Amino acid sequence: MLWYQQPPRNGLKLVAVTSTWMQNSYEEGYSEAKFDISRDNNVLSVMTIKNVTSNDAATYFCAASDH
Repeated sequence: MLWYQQPPRNGLKLVAVTSTWMQNSYEEGYSEAKFDISRDNNVLSVMTIKNVTSNDAATYFCAASDH
């Protein structure tokens, strides 16, 4: 699964990729310390934003891929 952030008036930014067969892979500027992602199975993934500030204001999207 892929997690994206879309800040106001900006395009999508990839936050991280998660799968059942590998550790979470975070893009530059994002980390597990801020964006905790859990994945229970092939269907469910939850991203928790820690210590939320106004800089985190955005729309967040999750996308699934079968690759």
